[in-house]
Amino acid sequence: MNDQVSEQTGWSTQPGTLVRHAVVDLGSNSVRLVVFEGSSRNPHVIFNEKAVLRLARGVATTGRITDEGVAAALTVMNRYNALARAMGAESFEVLATSAVREAENGPAFVAELARLMPEVPIRVLPGAEEAALSAAGVLCGIPGADGILADIGGGSLELVRLRTGRAERAETLRLGVISLAERAGGDTARARAIVEADLSAVPWLGEGEGRDLYCVGGAWRALATMHMVQTNYPLRIVHHYTIGREEARDLTGVITAAPRKVLERMAGAPRRRIDDLPFAAVALRRILRATGARRVVFSASGLREGWYMQRVPEAIRKQDPLLAACRDLAAQLSRQTQMAPALIDWTAPLFAPENHEATRMREAACWVSDIGSHEHPDYRAEQSFLRLLRQPGIALDHHGRGFLATTVALRYDAGIDAPFLAPACALLDPASLHRAEALGIAFRLAYTLSGGTPELLRATRLSRQDDLLTLELTESAGVFAGEAVQRRLERLGQALGLRTSLVG
Repeated sequence: MNDQVSEQTGWSTQPGTLVRHAVVDLGSNSVRLVVFEGSSRNPHVIFNEKAVLRLARGVATTGRITDEGVAAALTVMNRYNALARAMGAESFEVLATSAVREAENGPAFVAELARLMPEVPIRVLPGAEEAALSAAGVLCGIPGADGILADIGGGSLELVRLRTGRAERAETLRLGVISLAERAGGDTARARAIVEADLSAVPWLGEGEGRDLYCVGGAWRALATMHMVQTNYPLRIVHHYTIGREEARDLTGVITAAPRKVLERMAGAPRRRIDDLPFAAVALRRILRATGARRVVFSASGLREGWYMQRVPEAIRKQDPLLAACRDLAAQLSRQTQMAPALIDWTAPLFAPENHEATRMREAACWVSDIGSHEHPDYRAEQSFLRLLRQPGIALDHHGRGFLATTVALRYDAGIDAPFLAPACALLDPASLHRAEALGIAFRLAYTLSGGTPELLRATRLSRQDDLLTLELTESAGVFAGEAVQRRLERLGQALGLRTSLVG
């Protein structure tokens, strides 16, 4: 990383500017430029542009990228080079994958690119390195991932064994949606046999039994989008979208069997992916069989995010992505970040004992509890809710989005039956919804007592013994038991099923 970049913040030494990193994913189906800003634990994308060139078309049969494909790619890459430079990217690199790696004229194509962009590093990734970067990208957002990662592109399929946050064995197969369709002559039945034969050569796939299958790649994200639309899922975010094994089998079975005209009319079907969908479905269904995975988890982060993480200081890479994201939001939007640690201590007695994940979510909620402070008071609850539910980062799964969004909306005194809460409530089980409600009411009480200042909050203390919840106030500290405090303490007691007592 540039020596002029702070290892803790990602800020450039030039005041008011953030370091920018640009990468081109020169893939077999699409070519994409992504520009990241800063060096935080969660990648912050400020620009993302894709051109669908299908460079892998014909490579499986002729061994070459077409002249038309080369010409189109050079035109697009000239634009991406200009964009990255104009945006002030301090690091910029091109990563070429399967089509360029496999094509006979791949080296000549890379040489043309080098003449066009003489100062830009161009790396043709071996299959193992492509798999490693994809795994790093998935682990960026899901640090404890355990199961099998499957990253499908146009030319190849990368498979990686993930074991509780570590990438182990990896394999690259010529099972990208374009190459598979060409190898099978456009016949899904032949494609099924090809996939089965290729997967049978990867003996460790069975280690996915009862674990998760992490799906990366545009073709599989298209399947996820279709499923979300057809089931009226309450959140239109593919990243972390999770479906059970049988749901995935049903989806892939329908898509594999559907004629093209039927696919075109299916809700949520992407027009540009129609030709790919049956082969993506065949591959996914066969991988489910080979791995015995219990669930499919779709990931929007992969190779590009893995590349980004290589540029992040190790101390930042080791951070919990959820808590880091919430601290970042607090720094941007809260009145003062010192309130969060005080609130973490203050709320702890309410839920003791709690497991690690429950503590983590409560701490995350404390960090974002004041992000609506600068919003219009009539819309604080809804604006904060939407900001959390739809925030663009990769740290939150859908349950986490729903929990944090609901908790903070209730902190701003939204009613649990407010219509805008419905999407988040649908993502939560009853126990989580009840916990979000209690925590939101506790936040409301804390901010009423303290005015959002940690000094005044520390002059109060909550304790819980048997079925009694006690709030103690330090005399002459600037806090007092007004009507609002008493009312909110009673509401908190009701939410927790406890009697209440106020001392001081």
